[in-house]
Amino acid sequence: MGGFNRVFIVLPAFNAAKTLEWTISEIPTAYRKNLLLVDDASTDNTVEVARSLGIQVIRHEKNRGYGANQKTCYRTVLDAGAEIVIMLHPDHQYDARLIPDLVHPLLRGEADAAFGSRMLGGRPMEGGMPTWKYQANIVLTAVANAIYGRYLTEIHSGFRAYTATYLNTIRFEDNSDDFVFDTEIIAQGMAAGLFFKEVPIETRYFPEASSISFGRSITYGLGVLSVLLRYFLHSRGVLKDPRLLPRGVSADV
Repeated sequence: MGGFNRVFIVLPAFNAAKTLEWTISEIPTAYRKNLLLVDDASTDNTVEVARSLGIQVIRHEKNRGYGANQKTCYRTVLDAGAEIVIMLHPDHQYDARLIPDLVHPLLRGEADAAFGSRMLGGRPMEGGMPTWKYQANIVLTAVANAIYGRYLTEIHSGFRAYTATYLNTIRFEDNSDDFVFDTEIIAQGMAAGLFFKEVPIETRYFPEASSISFGRSITYGLGVLSVLLRYFLHSRGVLKDPRLLPRGVSADV
């Protein structure tokens, strides 16, 4: 790897003006060189705050969704030569001081992606995670593990790091523009035989931190199950899904 010059942090943002500076202040100094914030048509002054902090900014003129935001993030930094890409939500829910823990397995070649796990952190509910969210997290992750045939403690974390190899192998541009993007990008990595590591994290729940509503969470949960069903059928050869094929592999193969 090319050192910290090739490690990029992407911040998919929507109305993060109140929390952005807190988030950036926790990023270890060595990792602050390459920061990209993609603003999904915020109605507050997220863009102005980001620029005042010296962060590169791309702004969507219309709200395109969380998944679409990530697509812009990843394509931009890959085109800039990133070798490792860290996704950090700018709502200060995740502790950016743990970025080295995410990056080190990738620098050592032990994994293609690293996820922060609230379950490994050991105290997810003490950070304020609602009971229903905790229980849904456990159930959906258990279903995913049964289908993938591999073990993760959590599939919903928004604090992740990917190698360029991971992002260049999968078809992330074909994913949803909504929240289920996070599940699809895991399914694609599983289908491509890529390797994952998890590191323990804790999260903060407070009024300024972004969190989807109960109703949106139901929609998200159903979306997760739909992705897992597609993966199951694809992996058993019942119904090939082009979105789960690595780049350059034809669905006719």
